[in-house]
Amino acid sequence: QVKWKGKDLFDLVCRTLGLRETWFFGLQYTIKDTVAWLKMDKKVLDHDVPTEEPVTFHFLAKFYPENAEEELVQEITQHLFFLQVKKQILDEKIYCPPEASVLLASYAVQAKYGDYDPNVHKRGFLAQEELLPKRVINLYQMTPEMWEERITAWYAEHRGRARDEAEMEYLKIAQDLEMYGVNYFAIRNKKGTELLLGVDALGLHIYDPDNRLTPKISFPWNEIRNISYSDKEFTIKPLDKKIDVFKFNSSKLRVNKLILQLCIGNHDLFMRRRKADSLEVQQMKAQAREEKARKQMERQRLAREKQMREEAERTRDELERRLMQLKEEATMANEALMRSEETADLLAEKAQITEEEAKLLAQKAAEAEQEMQRIKATAIRTEEEKRLMEQKVLEAEMLALKMAEESERRAKEADQLKQDLQEARESERRAKQKLLEITSKSSYTQCMNSSTTTLPTDLPSFNLINESLSFDFKDTDMKRLSMEIEKEKVEYMEKSKHLQEQLNELKTEIEALKLKERETALDILHSENASRGSSKHNTIKKV
Repeated sequence: QVKWKGKDLFDLVCRTLGLRETWFFGLQYTIKDTVAWLKMDKKVLDHDVPTEEPVTFHFLAKFYPENAEEELVQEITQHLFFLQVKKQILDEKIYCPPEASVLLASYAVQAKYGDYDPNVHKRGFLAQEELLPKRVINLYQMTPEMWEERITAWYAEHRGRARDEAEMEYLKIAQDLEMYGVNYFAIRNKKGTELLLGVDALGLHIYDPDNRLTPKISFPWNEIRNISYSDKEFTIKPLDKKIDVFKFNSSKLRVNKLILQLCIGNHDLFMRRRKADSLEVQQMKAQAREEKARKQMERQRLAREKQMREEAERTRDELERRLMQLKEEATMANEALMRSEETADLLAEKAQITEEEAKLLAQKAAEAEQEMQRIKATAIRTEEEKRLMEQKVLEAEMLALKMAEESERRAKEADQLKQDLQEARESERRAKQKLLEITSKSSYTQCMNSSTTTLPTDLPSFNLINESLSFDFKDTDMKRLSMEIEKEKVEYMEKSKHLQEQLNELKTEIEALKLKERETALDILHSENASRGSSKHNTIKKV
């Protein structure tokens, strides 16, 4: 509305987003190539906003936390900071070394895609994603596929992290970058030397224009007594009166106003962090803890359901496999039964034939005996006839003996065939019995399959409608609290050491592919700082 002040518009945006940690943010606009922020107590249309319509404001973080994990309470606040910092890194407004860029990209992928699944996240799934600064891509002789492979390798290690956890890990790494949260302004000192003034959550820093990573001198907020400007001249008065007053000139009066605005806001937050939390912040932190606990329980419940579903599917597959096995066994038993029946029929037929042959041989043996008797009765008187007759008798006896042996052998063979027939019929009976058993098992397995594969509808759940989690911290056991803090510190140090080892390993791996001629001034400065062991934390510690 026409009469609205900056606060009215700002509050409307915050309500729309559901944002309560409003003190970090502001509405930014551009006027005459200079950035400006909407003032809360001034009418929107009284600002030097562009006259063309629509009037565009950018909702951005104006002030940054010293420690994102401790200060950013709401999930929406963390998400907005994640989006802004990620954009600043990709746009190269914040310098990020190549190996850290890959690690940050892996957390960004985890935040967007969830847990890594090789069946879903196949080669090329990051082809359309903007994950690395162009400076990093141009610095190495590496294809997009090679970058994706290295990002995916780290992405796979982040399994189990929710979106908010992945985004917080991103911010925890990004906040250690030298240019994180620093607003730079071109200034001149009394001698006319061109310098850069950096304003951030920790204080004011003076940089060489060619080196935005390491400040030449710093003024922490708790050591500054007064900040003021007159026209384009800006004055910083240290708390220690022995230290000289630092004066510099900016290019425009509007820039001085912006610098003072950022100084006041950052100083207020600096002092606020060192006091007890307000009632509103305490309430927000309690709600955040409750929400985090609720989400944790929800994730555990979903994990249990997923595990139960997987177990049910495994059981179903096992039962289906067992059923197929039983069906195969039943088919084989049926075939064996049919073969047994055929064998039994053949044996019975062969036994009958053998028995008939034995009867026929016995009849021939009887006829031979009769012939022998007849020959004996009609023996001729002459010696020659007698000799011939004896020879014939001998031959007849031999033939009769052979016939008797053959008859006996055939009889034994018939007995053996009868025995084989009995065994074949016994085998047929056993095969039928086994087939009946397998058929009964199959029907039981089908019943079990239908009852097991159906997932239970009344899975255990947690009702939080009439319950609430309360957290009551008392100062009665300082020793225990100190031990817990020390334990967390050790765990953090181990994790940091592991992370640094991973970063160094990647740096060594891709170093051979680096194109030295494409290194920027910031790349060279960062390498020099790293070789000296200099970092953002070391610089702060020295200050």
